[in-house]
Amino acid sequence: MQENLKSAEILQRNERWIPGGVVSLNRKTAPNICFVKGQGSRVFDADGNEYIDYQAGFAASFLGHNDADINAAVSKTLSEQQVLMGAGPTLLEGDFAKLFCESVPNAESIQITTTGSEATYHAIRIARAVTKRNHIIVMQGGYNGWHNDVACNVISALQDAGEYTNKGEYKFDSLSAGVPQDHSKLVHVVNYNDLDSVAYVMQKYEVACILLEPLLQNIGVVKPVAGYLEGLRKLADENGSLLIFDEVKTGFRHALGGYQSICGVKPDLSTFGKAVANGYPLGVIAGKKKYMDYFVHPEKEHRVLIAGTYNAFPLTTAAAIATLEKLKSPHYKVYEHLEHLGTTLEKGYREIFSKLDKPVYIARQGSAFCVYFMEHEPLNYHDVLLNHDFEFDTTYRKKLIQHGVFNFPAPIKQGSISFAHTLKDIEQTLDITEKVLKLI
Repeated sequence: MQENLKSAEILQRNERWIPGGVVSLNRKTAPNICFVKGQGSRVFDADGNEYIDYQAGFAASFLGHNDADINAAVSKTLSEQQVLMGAGPTLLEGDFAKLFCESVPNAESIQITTTGSEATYHAIRIARAVTKRNHIIVMQGGYNGWHNDVACNVISALQDAGEYTNKGEYKFDSLSAGVPQDHSKLVHVVNYNDLDSVAYVMQKYEVACILLEPLLQNIGVVKPVAGYLEGLRKLADENGSLLIFDEVKTGFRHALGGYQSICGVKPDLSTFGKAVANGYPLGVIAGKKKYMDYFVHPEKEHRVLIAGTYNAFPLTTAAAIATLEKLKSPHYKVYEHLEHLGTTLEKGYREIFSKLDKPVYIARQGSAFCVYFMEHEPLNYHDVLLNHDFEFDTTYRKKLIQHGVFNFPAPIKQGSISFAHTLKDIEQTLDITEKVLKLI
């Protein structure tokens, strides 16, 4: 592979005008690579290098980069001069809402945002308005957006997260300066798969909501143990709290009805993003109508504000409609194709890594996967933090990039297969993986 000289020059130029040189600093990587094109399962950098892509825009490009059907829908909308109107309802937003609610059985009504972070922000507001409470519960190692309540405890060091406990909460490890100290008093961080800690917090505080990714995908792929999500539903009901599933990542990647349709647990509210518009910027908050109607509550003191000039922007809404239509179409068999590719990759990984004199666990749900360098299936963030070989993981990912397979070059980040990937892509990935492991 060529040295990324042009990428270095682009970053250096950008740093003159943008702090850090990147507009979303979690995109900044080592090695620094500037991608200039994406097509199908491949991405191309400024130096002409080509990669099989498993980062997929942080899992957003579910159908693949520059999907022809999605681009056609956007182009058609643009040619019809459906631009930002700024007043009144639009046909597109109504068409999308109907299609979404038909696709996600637990969604009785929706509101549309521009990002997933905005959707979780609104979900917490609704929960507080409904319950007249302020305290919330979030998961250690989960990511639910950038706003004050949830910008904490994502991939914390042990000294910042606190020692492992199976009945209690952890320190509020803020991701950002500028978050008022009072927020840390209202946000209670517990480990995923730990019902005892949720019950403990609920005994101490009046909790408005439990907010979590039903499948913890910010730290790879950590699955719920039997009865965990059902237990959360029961605790929420017993304590008068709302259960909110953040499906921004899991959403349409795992099933047309969201991961909630797989696990069979009905949340009160859900948030979606990423795959819902195949990478176009669109988020959704969905749920039971009695809670969603707080956006139009007749009494001002109970009404929850939702506003946004670019909410349901015509081009992104057209992309979302085209995405859901393609996912629903029996012609494409999207989920069957992705399950076949995921199964093939997992099987190949198991064969290759079985030859490695090192503990390895392959975690996968459909098209999402993660290779953990530890002896067992991860249970929660502390389990990963204490048992996973982070240094080896980093070396492994960087070597893959040097040989043309791109996933985010930071440990325990999820890999994402897209509908555009082929069996040949998977086979080539496995060949490169075997080659890389021999080198390191």
